[in-house]
Amino acid sequence: MARIIAEGAAKVSDVDVTVQAVADTSVDDLLNADGVIMGSPVYYGTMAAELKRLIDESIKYHGKLAGKVGGAFATSANRGGGSETTIMDIVKALMIHGMVVQGIAQGAHYGPVAVGAPDKLAREDCLRYGRQTAELVKRISRRSS
Repeated sequence: MARIIAEGAAKVSDVDVTVQAVADTSVDDLLNADGVIMGSPVYYGTMAAELKRLIDESIKYHGKLAGKVGGAFATSANRGGGSETTIMDIVKALMIHGMVVQGIAQGAHYGPVAVGAPDKLAREDCLRYGRQTAELVKRISRRSS
């Protein structure tokens, strides 16, 4: 899903897009980005421990991520498998940092979701979400420059 979201974001001009595994991401990477979209598989209705650890470590920059753009996506093993609760847990953390969260008016409102591998609908949601989030990053970055 991350690569599909990045594909959508890359369609926006003058926006650099990077896909990183959580294991390869530091809290400094969050500070250096204008926008961050975090994703996770669902484990017992919430995000994976690895992502939670990164978010917990981000307290180091509490308040310094304010105004940056954030977003979330999730994949679960079955329908009703906790994707929305997982996304909301990620979004809550982003909002506590003061980040601006991109929602979706059409489709999966809180962020893209998939059951297993993304199907056609999830792929469309991911592409749209990537593009819309990148457009928001561009608008906010332009205003703050």
